[in-house]
This record gives sequence, structure tokens and C-alpha cells, in this order.
Amino acid sequence: MKIAIRHSMSLALGPGVARGVQHVLLTPLTGPTQTVHEWSIEMPGMDRAASFIDAFGNRAQLVSQIRPEPELPITVAGIVETIDRNGVIGRVPGDIPPALYRRPTAATKAAGSITSKFRTAPKTGQDRIALLHALMARVAEVVGGEEQTQTQDGQSQSQSSGVHAPASDYAHAFIGAARALEIPARYVTGYLNGSDSEQPALHAWAEAWDDGLGWIGFDAMLLLCPTDKHVRVAVGLDATSTMPVRSIPVAGEPQVLAMRVEAAQ
Repeated sequence: MKIAIRHSMSLALGPGVARGVQHVLLTPLTGPTQTVHEWSIEMPGMDRAASFIDAFGNRAQLVSQIRPEPELPITVAGIVETIDRNGVIGRVPGDIPPALYRRPTAATKAAGSITSKFRTAPKTGQDRIALLHALMARVAEVVGGEEQTQTQDGQSQSQSSGVHAPASDYAHAFIGAARALEIPARYVTGYLNGSDSEQPALHAWAEAWDDGLGWIGFDAMLLLCPTDKHVRVAVGLDATSTMPVRSIPVAGEPQVLAMRVEAAQ
């Protein structure tokens, strides 16, 4: 599937800044599940930016400005062709050792309500895949606020509390649970074709390591493995290490002004 993306943001630096520097993680790479045909980032200073591959294998840009405007506009546009591999990324050349993704972070603390029922579950060989799918379902149930109720005929059914947690909450919960079970897991940011969110934002999901298949994606918010509607942009330990724009002086996250992700004509 060819997906066209256009994403406009505004970063508030504030008045009186003598020099601004941004670490930008907004460039997807061609890989097992996608081919990047076109991609551009427009922002002041981008024509002089240093481009490099960071420690997690992401394409990053270091952008600087002298006496920048208080509001920094950023526009991302491109076309990415994706394929559905049932969430399997596999082994990517240049990846850091999977064991490093067992490292806990403040954002990925394991919740006992998720991990308790899996503590003694087998997690080697083919059992790991089944465990990860069960873990994804449990995360969706807990983070999504679903409750099991009994109908008159004795059948159980799920009811949502109506609370819509952001995608990052699902990804962090899955990663924390997987790491608590000694399974390497990492955070992924990207775009989702067909998202009907009222507040457009980068999507997020998780990838977990399997010794046989390599990295496999799990989107607990949608309760599925990523499909050809998902465009991967960056990976890291959690949302902090995959921030689309990190600024010095610290300026918070950029405000999304508009985002369009749709099938390319």
C-alpha cells in the first residue's frame, strides 16, 4: 500500500532565544515492512542540518538556528509503500543487541494487574508467540478499561469504561510487562493510515523479540500486529527516547497543527 503523509507542527521556543538546536526523529527508513519513496522535512535550518544514524538505528537530524523566531514551523511530507508481514520485522542489520531492550525506564514500569497471570507462563520457543499475543490482549483490557461482565445466559462480554487512553499508554504498558517477563521490547513511533483520532498525533506501538522470528510488532491499542497501514519512523526504549523533536533550550513537544495520512493516489 502506498501511503501519503503530510504532518505540520509548531514548536514554541519563546522570545529572546539566541540559539536553538533541535534533535529531530521524523525520518522513516526503508526496511522489511516499508519502502520510502519520497520524504522531506521543512523547518528553519534543515538545509544545514547534520544527518546521522543514532544509537537505536534511527535516522536523526541535528538542526540549529541563530536567533530563531518564537514559533518554529515544521512540515513533514512523503510517500511510503508498506507491506503486511503480520507484524514481523525480523532481524535488522545494524540493530543493537536485543538484550539492551530489557532495560527498565520510568515510563515502562510493569503493572502487576497485567503481568501477574503470566509470571509462570512458558516463554521459550513457540510458546513465546502465544504469550505475547495474550499479553497484548491483557494490555488492551487493562489500559482500555474493559471490564468482564456476565450476561443472563452465563456468557461473558467486555464493556469499555469509555476512557480513551493514548497509544503511548498501551505501548508503555506492553513493553513494561514484556520486560518484567525478561522479554526484550521496544517503543515504536510512526503513522497510521485511516486513523480517525480527533486529535491527530504520531501513533505508537511496541515490538518484542523472539529468538526465531526476530522483532515482532504488537499494537495493543488496536489489538493487532501492525499491518500495511502502519509506517514505522523511530524506535527506542520508550516515548522519551523517540520524541519527534527534542529542543535545546527545552521547549516541550511540538503542537500538531494538521496531519493527513491516506492512501496515495
